[in-house]
Amino acid sequence: MRIGVLIALTSLCIPGQSIPGKDTQTEAKGMPARATPADYSSQAQAGKVTIAAEFTGHALPTLEGPLTADDYVAIETALFGPDGARLLISGGDFSLRVNGKKTPLASQPYGLLLGSLKDPEWAPPEPPPSKSGTSLTGGGQGQAEPNAPPAPVKIPIAVQRAMAKRVQQASLPEGDRALPQAGLIFFQYRGKTTNLQSLELIYDGPAGKAILKLQR
Repeated sequence: MRIGVLIALTSLCIPGQSIPGKDTQTEAKGMPARATPADYSSQAQAGKVTIAAEFTGHALPTLEGPLTADDYVAIETALFGPDGARLLISGGDFSLRVNGKKTPLASQPYGLLLGSLKDPEWAPPEPPPSKSGTSLTGGGQGQAEPNAPPAPVKIPIAVQRAMAKRVQQASLPEGDRALPQAGLIFFQYRGKTTNLQSLELIYDGPAGKAILKLQR
């Protein structure tokens, strides 16, 4: 009985409701680094490492096409070094100063985004036509109220899992890595990007310290 209950609970867990465990964290592959740091809109030096970045807003570029997240913004980040260089990379080394505020935003793991992910290319299926009333009172069984709000759209689990995998693989790889490495880092921001007056990506890690002024 205990085994059956565990199997049932496991089948109910979906990516949009929980953060993936350590066994899936290692699957992040990042994004192909561009040819040079100059191919990104912002660059800064941290010791012998050049950090390059580009703000993407609520759009999340992935190798399979863009996704969106209303509650988060992304920064495509790359780290370059001399030939043979390696670096211990962590998303926790990055923070984001928004509109000059004293306390910057901490970077967030990709797992926290999953509940707000959307695929612009996915469209919900057409709802079945409502049944017309047949009784003398005009209210047939199953007939929707004329002013009732539309039913919430439920994204299929398969679509949620596919989006989660795309974001995971596009995230900046962590750990001891050979340079260059590139990928997305994420910050919680629910506002409109048009309200952003200034953005500074702050790096404070094993390579040193650097501040990148991002173009909005």
